[in-house]
Amino acid sequence: MSYPLSSQFSPSTRQPDTRTYARQLALGAALLLSTHAALAQSGVTIYGIVDTGFVHESGGRNGSVNKITGGIGSGSRLGFKGTEDLGGGMAALFVLESGFQSDTGAMGQGGLLFGRQSYVGLSGSQGALTVGRQYTPHYTGFVLADPFAAGFAGNAANLAANSGSRMDNTVKYVSPSFGGVSAEAVYGFGENAGSNAMGRAWGGALAYANGGLSLRLAHHNRNMDTPTVQRSENAKNTLLSGSYDLKVVKFNFGYGINKGYGSSALNNANAYGLAVAPTPTTDSRDMILGVTLPLGQHKLIASYIRKDDRTRFNQDASQLGLGYLYALSRRTELYTTVARIWNRNGAGYTVGSAIETGSGDTAWNAGIRHTF
Repeated sequence: MSYPLSSQFSPSTRQPDTRTYARQLALGAALLLSTHAALAQSGVTIYGIVDTGFVHESGGRNGSVNKITGGIGSGSRLGFKGTEDLGGGMAALFVLESGFQSDTGAMGQGGLLFGRQSYVGLSGSQGALTVGRQYTPHYTGFVLADPFAAGFAGNAANLAANSGSRMDNTVKYVSPSFGGVSAEAVYGFGENAGSNAMGRAWGGALAYANGGLSLRLAHHNRNMDTPTVQRSENAKNTLLSGSYDLKVVKFNFGYGINKGYGSSALNNANAYGLAVAPTPTTDSRDMILGVTLPLGQHKLIASYIRKDDRTRFNQDASQLGLGYLYALSRRTELYTTVARIWNRNGAGYTVGSAIETGSGDTAWNAGIRHTF
């Protein structure tokens, strides 16, 4: 790159003009300092996941199916998150996260632009207050209990209740941590004219984290009324979950209590074509046990899940999931997982993945996941 000599050198000596040079240095320093200050005060991060692989499902009414699908281990996404320093220890924050199907390019979450997350709020020494579309405290505990992190064939959500993961029209408060103890509270407006109760939801959690131990007690309560049907009881989910990381091995566990209509819905209403369609349980218990074994670039994961139906139908089910992940780098990994469900007394649970409900009692998948 060339520069006009007249602006930098004396025409007679071709030596640096010290006054001009000094002004340029001063200007450059001022620009650098102002840029650094702006970056210190605010910033926006672009991030995402692209997850695509092969899936084989079998055991359903329509037989086996082979397919290339997106979002097996983690739903593919493109996100934007940012903060602005407001001074006095206060900051503004936002998250906009869009889900998409990496195998077809279609939008996820029913075509919503930012269907995964969409919220804005404030954070400071007293905690964080955010409003918008957000994860429930119960779902965060659900992911803690599941070594498959609510993805892959071994997804605990194939059997266990997960409160629907996200809430719209939501106000959430997350407290700071005091000696490892923190709390969350969330309220979602139903926004139905004539009935403030219809469709509203609320929940909360109490959490503890110290060293390798994490514990979480969470509750979620949803009103399931519609304009034509008034339910006598809300859908209520309570979950005690935790993990203990010993570095050489990590253990996960969860125990959930689910009561009321919609507290533990079936992913696929009658995937097995039963003469009498399965009835979604209104009273059940979930047990999740998991283990993760890291071996350098390799990782082995396994889980066992039990659904105990307490209704007169006694439609219990259990699932065994196994997985192997290989890290090609810090951001890219290959994976293969398999899971099998055993349904009892006409139960209708299916093996799905992070974004699909599945079509039968067995599934195997293999793919690649890249984060950025």
